[in-house]
Amino acid sequence: MMETLIYEKLDKKRVKCHICHHFCVIKDGKRGICSVRENQDGRLYSLVYPKVIATSIDPIEKKPLFHLKPGSSSYSIATVGCNFKCSFCQNADIAQMPSDYDGLIQGRDFSPEAIVKETIKSGCDSISYTYTEPTVFFELALETARLAKNQGLLNIFVTNGYMSTRALEMIAPYLDAANVDLKAFNDKFYQTYCKARLEPVKNTIKKMKNLGILVEITTLLIPGLNDAEGDIQAMADYIANDLGCETPWHISRFHPCYNMMDRPATPVLTLEKAYKAGKAAGLRYVYIGNVAGQSSENTYCHSCNALLVRRAGYQIENYLLKQGKCPECNTIAYGIY
Repeated sequence: MMETLIYEKLDKKRVKCHICHHFCVIKDGKRGICSVRENQDGRLYSLVYPKVIATSIDPIEKKPLFHLKPGSSSYSIATVGCNFKCSFCQNADIAQMPSDYDGLIQGRDFSPEAIVKETIKSGCDSISYTYTEPTVFFELALETARLAKNQGLLNIFVTNGYMSTRALEMIAPYLDAANVDLKAFNDKFYQTYCKARLEPVKNTIKKMKNLGILVEITTLLIPGLNDAEGDIQAMADYIANDLGCETPWHISRFHPCYNMMDRPATPVLTLEKAYKAGKAAGLRYVYIGNVAGQSSENTYCHSCNALLVRRAGYQIENYLLKQGKCPECNTIAYGIY
């Protein structure tokens, strides 16, 4: 365990957590919404420092990040716990373990020094804090990211974007990129299916962009819940106008899982309509994910439409960028190359 970095002591041994936008007020002996921060005698502790539940060497495209060193590998880590309660959670065995199993915390001790050492040994260019919300293991992520940056490694958050402004400002000097789940574009969806709110996510994404962090957006389209044409168009317009037309948008296909087994997989036609909405809004890079054989996984020059990167799933079949520029017209592509 480790005393958490950002919290406030209140009366009657209560504490207020300042890690994410839930700002949980926690009584002595109780835990916050994430189920991995516990008030012990008026002090707030992380129960997952440094208990890592999952590690993997992943293609960077799996995050998904298509504009950070395409074809490279990323060393991925996670602890248990999450500050969202998504009924469609794709990693529920990790993210929802404590809440689903009476507070169960599992994982092996894996220090920040050891994580960085293993990343270098494995030949990865980056560390991804992923599989669940990295904010819930913020202390481990921050210390690891500092060490990684000193070793020339890149740091990546795969996040729901619900971190507090203070947490974001603390990690920002070490954070190179983030893939943010923009789960829907209406607050009711967030309240009903994630037990969270939309506006803090939008604010986090905007601040990430302002801080110079490379941002890519992912939206999982769920039939009948967040795939209305009006909502999709509003989301596309928001990304293009508020975040910038260079911001990549990954439109991902839903498959039934966890507590949402009553919905069918997303029709490919719905994904294609969303793709067209993104392009019509002026987005330069729109991708369709979780569908085999999609040419919309490729990256094209936004100026002359020349092929820059051809992908098949997580594999790079053809890489034509020259120092991050289009080989045909010399236009700079958004990203880190």
